[in-house]
Amino acid sequence: MFISRKLGHILVWILLVATGTNYLQAQTFNFTEYTGEVLDANTNKALVFATLSIEGTNVSTITNSEGEFALKVPMEFEDRNLIVAFLGYKTKEFPIAQLETKKNKILMEEFAMALSEARIDAPNDAEALVKEVLDKKGTNYLNENTVMTAFYRETIKKRRTNVSLSEAVVNIYKAPYSSNKKDALELYKARKSTDYSKLDTVALKLQGGPFNTLFVDMVKYPDYIFTPETLSYYEFSFNTSTRVNDQLIYVIDFKQKEEILDPLYTGKLYIDAENKILTSAIYSLNITDKRLASQMFVRRKPKNAEVWPTDVSYRVDYREKNGKWYYGYSNVLLEFKVNWDKRLFNSVYSMSCEMAITDWEENLENTIPKTKDRIKSSIILSDEAIGFADPNFWGEYNIIEPEKSIESAIKKIQRQLKRDKSNLESASKP
Repeated sequence: MFISRKLGHILVWILLVATGTNYLQAQTFNFTEYTGEVLDANTNKALVFATLSIEGTNVSTITNSEGEFALKVPMEFEDRNLIVAFLGYKTKEFPIAQLETKKNKILMEEFAMALSEARIDAPNDAEALVKEVLDKKGTNYLNENTVMTAFYRETIKKRRTNVSLSEAVVNIYKAPYSSNKKDALELYKARKSTDYSKLDTVALKLQGGPFNTLFVDMVKYPDYIFTPETLSYYEFSFNTSTRVNDQLIYVIDFKQKEEILDPLYTGKLYIDAENKILTSAIYSLNITDKRLASQMFVRRKPKNAEVWPTDVSYRVDYREKNGKWYYGYSNVLLEFKVNWDKRLFNSVYSMSCEMAITDWEENLENTIPKTKDRIKSSIILSDEAIGFADPNFWGEYNIIEPEKSIESAIKKIQRQLKRDKSNLESASKP
């Protein structure tokens, strides 16, 4: 089947279930860290994945699943403005000097679409608009070689209990959007901590690492979801328009046609009405066929268990600077069940990964790492936890603020690792 083969190649985030000298160097600079929340002004609801960026720079971060943020501002940028943006809300801009170092509450006002803003020149063919957007990627998106600094995180949960956290700083050598050349990744620093005692003797490993999130950049990699052939397999329709960064945004719904049997995607595309630019996309994979879904995502499994995904979802957001757009953030969520033979209850796991661009610069000399230094798409981040002993390094980078539950879980894991190490050393003494 054409689609199945394509998906098997695309979805690098295959589960492995079984028993048992850099371009961007770390810089030392003085900075102030600001923390707080981004909330809906009327309801106090946390705004998830809101973007915070420093005016006139490439420095940015994003809120976590609880609406919390941590932004490290270099001293040289303290006199700049902070720009806060969220889909469907009025963009907020104010001096960084107005922030407190902790417990900031940034309230965002929802944008109300006025009837008078209906455009008489609005397109009436949603599919044609999507084709136009993809065809204009060389015009509207960064068309230079760039080097991006990105923060990557992947987590594993058993039901609601966190059992593993991996984090990394990655250098992305991004090729122009008009080029068919793939981006190269270089792992700059990584840390990981896992409590395998909570995994029921099942070791879960996410194959692909940062590539999982990078390939969600559908403007750079449209063949991973919309090929010239597969576009005709979808139904496209207009939803209610909205605004982001004070620009009118068309919202396009898409879903696979009923006569198409192979698993495809359903979701929403957010397209800038003025310039025909994809600003965001949120979508999920049709996994109603349990057998096929299992074949796509499970590389190995225990003989006494049946494993299948129950949710596969994606999100990608783009950012703009000087009229050019670029990949800014993406996440992938994979939930699945493990049904054990001769056990009354099954196990429910979730694996998620996300990556945010925190800075970038033009790669004038088109420098790329040597092949031996590049991350391979088959990478699995190391199980070693020694990276947690390097707070000086991690303190310099903008990261996605961890959820409180994740922070708590990692502290417990670290304490357990220390106890295990201490007990092992004691047992080895004569």
